[in-house]
Amino acid sequence: MATAEQPRVRARIIHPLLVRIVHWINAFAIVCMVMSGWAIYNASPLFGFDFPRWATLGGWLGGAIAWHLAAMWLLVANGLIYIGYGVLAGHFRRHFLPLRPRDLLRDTRDALTFKLAHQPGIYNAVQRLMYIVVLLLGVLVVASGLSIWKPVQLDALADLFGGYDTARRVHFVAMAGIVAFVVVHLALVLIVPSTLLPMLTGRAPRHARDKTAKQEQQA
Repeated sequence: MATAEQPRVRARIIHPLLVRIVHWINAFAIVCMVMSGWAIYNASPLFGFDFPRWATLGGWLGGAIAWHLAAMWLLVANGLIYIGYGVLAGHFRRHFLPLRPRDLLRDTRDALTFKLAHQPGIYNAVQRLMYIVVLLLGVLVVASGLSIWKPVQLDALADLFGGYDTARRVHFVAMAGIVAFVVVHLALVLIVPSTLLPMLTGRAPRHARDKTAKQEQQA
């Protein structure tokens, strides 16, 4: 029961339901695409290494391709929904912009010295840059993937990448960039675990609401 000393604070929605749904669908689709993609890579390696079998999906080349294509269409459909929502509802404008060089330098310095403050529902400049980059990498990985999936039918697209072999390398680099984003993203969740629950419930964590209540008391 709320008192004068401890006012009730309504739980603030910081992640709308649609954002949470597309986030978890993207997470599933990306894992499937990366693991099946590694199995496809192992069938014809670009570089002098293979991915361990336990980190691949599909069992064999045909199975891996089937998983990869299924996850690709799921990722594309889900991505289009997210982009449409981000543009029409102002999600991108509110959360990813503006991205100023001075803010990026400041937040990067604070992050490297473990002094970067986290505010639920507010992206700092480093997070804004990471999300913008991973969205661009998503477009690049899909475009390069289509060009190596249908190099004859989509020869104009393959030519934009400099041919089939170059498109494969672009696809691999874009995939590696997305994996790097996921690793950093998971590391940040481990460092600040309170960010996980809001992505499930949509609501600000309790400590953030308590801080709001304290601010209301002092006002």
